[in-house]
Amino acid sequence: MKEYKYKINGNTYKVGVGDLNDNVVEVEVNGVPYKVEMEAHKAATVKTVSAPKAAAAPRTASGEKVIAKATGNAGGSAVKAPLPGVVLSIPVKVGDSVKASDTVLVLEAMKMENAIHAGRDGRVASINVNAGDSVLEGAVLITLE
Repeated sequence: MKEYKYKINGNTYKVGVGDLNDNVVEVEVNGVPYKVEMEAHKAATVKTVSAPKAAAAPRTASGEKVIAKATGNAGGSAVKAPLPGVVLSIPVKVGDSVKASDTVLVLEAMKMENAIHAGRDGRVASINVNAGDSVLEGAVLITLE
């Protein structure tokens, strides 16, 4: 039985899938067994599929691209994006005191959530991005005093 973990709407499911016998497969979801009957498989016809188009960069309501570029440091210590991605959440706000190991931002890159840490003790002076923004590597996300 092959084991998988799925996260759906914030809920984690542990799924085990057994072998397919006569269009019936045994599936176990969070320890509860199920017998799933598959539709009889007809001979497949081959279709030619064109390559998908690359996704366009997200845009604001005014049509501007939502990509923060790497910028210079105006003062204080900058917390920069270690890799390109999309900002999922920012658990701090301006004025918060943070320790070096505190998570100040969560960045999604390559389908993985990456916790971005402050890197040093300080106070959040400014937050330069919003949740949902796409950022490039080296973009200044948060400035600490």
